[in-house]
Amino acid sequence: MPKIAVAGKGGVGKTTFSGLLARVLVAAGEKVYAIDADPNPTLGQALGFPPELQEKVVPIVEMRELIQERTGAHPGESGAYYKLNPRVDDIPERFSVAYNGVHLLEMGTVKGAGAGCVCPENTVLRALVTHLLLRERETVLLDMVAGVEHLGRGTASAVDAMYVVVEPGQRSLMVAADIVRLAGELGVPAVWMVANKVRGEDDLAFIREHVDAGRLAGWLPRDDHVVEADMRGIAVYDAAPDLARRVAAIARETGLIRA
Repeated sequence: MPKIAVAGKGGVGKTTFSGLLARVLVAAGEKVYAIDADPNPTLGQALGFPPELQEKVVPIVEMRELIQERTGAHPGESGAYYKLNPRVDDIPERFSVAYNGVHLLEMGTVKGAGAGCVCPENTVLRALVTHLLLRERETVLLDMVAGVEHLGRGTASAVDAMYVVVEPGQRSLMVAADIVRLAGELGVPAVWMVANKVRGEDDLAFIREHVDAGRLAGWLPRDDHVVEADMRGIAVYDAAPDLARRVAAIARETGLIRA
């Protein structure tokens, strides 16, 4: 089953694309684990999870009893002795919340000690990402932070495709170029770029001028249905059928699903 990562500068529509792609994969017959690894988790909203289900999605780093049980140390004890290879294989099935065929997990953010701290919470998160990418038998979609912090050299090669979402703008393209470079250094086998919020031919020409034609997987127009979906609390996939069709075409073009 495919393992997918989605990255990009904040605000470019990375989570919107992730929500659309997750539903496209479900429509193609996949069981999908959608992993929200962004410090500001909004993937549940993009997927249209009702408020009562969103409330059930507890970030893994906030599961203090689970972390203590699996590592032998209290969360936040950066100097304590604890297991470096905690059991995590049961977490996706036990703690994900499902809706419309998508099983959602939130990673959460370690607060106070920095994202790179050596602590029980991060040990569990790293082990979970490793399990999801190397051992989980279902399709996994990882909605990441802007960079590639959740990937290591031991797991990056297990990613079948990374989609880097960009919008017409220098800052977005600069961040995307750094992500592409780092992903290549880590050994991600296929890195694609997806242009989002394209308003017309001028925007598209700008993107094509700055992105290698062989790496651009496709583009999505600016669509007011995305805002409508957010206001109504429904899935972007249901509110914006044109975007859903375009994302399905991108998935086919890049070999993620069969034509």
